[in-house]
Amino acid sequence: MTQTQGPALLRVEGITKRFGGLTAVNEVSFELRQGEILGLLGPNGAGKTTAFNLIAGFLQADGGRVLFEGRDVAGLAPSSICRAGIARTFQLSRPFGGLSALENIMVGAFARLDATAKARELARELLDFLGLASRVDTDANDLTAFDKRKLELGRALATQPRLLLMDEVVAGATPAEAAEMVALVRKVRDRGISVLIVEHVMKVIMGLSDRVIVMDQGSLIANGEPRSVVQDPRVLAAYFGEGYAGTAV
Repeated sequence: MTQTQGPALLRVEGITKRFGGLTAVNEVSFELRQGEILGLLGPNGAGKTTAFNLIAGFLQADGGRVLFEGRDVAGLAPSSICRAGIARTFQLSRPFGGLSALENIMVGAFARLDATAKARELARELLDFLGLASRVDTDANDLTAFDKRKLELGRALATQPRLLLMDEVVAGATPAEAAEMVALVRKVRDRGISVLIVEHVMKVIMGLSDRVIVMDQGSLIANGEPRSVVQDPRVLAAYFGEGYAGTAV
């Protein structure tokens, strides 16, 4: 884990989202520092994916601000947020079928690059970074499910973000694949990219994150180092019920 985190890169201030009479995200506030891997945890239905989509611009907030490098990006279109320096991956990989792995990553590169040669060069470098160099010309539809997930990561990285939002990157992965993805996330941070990772698998995220925030029923209930958060009675109750008497997972 990094020991050299910088000032706040992302500052979320009181974001709220309602769907009819349901408040899915209720005045949630937190910050992510430069160089940090921040884990966003919570049981199913906690509101973490909704909060994630508010930051990425896929949903419009009913209140609050999302400050990225001091600029309020709440309400901007996802494409504008991407150009500002925030990229995201999806829980369900969405490759462009009929295009090769190389061409899929080039699509992301064109968010910032106009020259095809430069986009191709960046895409090749990222395929190598992801361990997909042998799949350059493979149709994206013919990749394994895990390779499709890595390809989606590459397409996001090709936009040259300063902040990467990752949505449940180990869902459905084998233990070996999960370990490989965790290693990749660390390598992403080593490239100077800060990471906000949404996950409900506590065991994985606790070993990866510098700091963890936890949501339950739309509200933020914990914020701190993984070792302390995992023993917070509110977190244990959210995951295991009010009657849970343990002190760790």
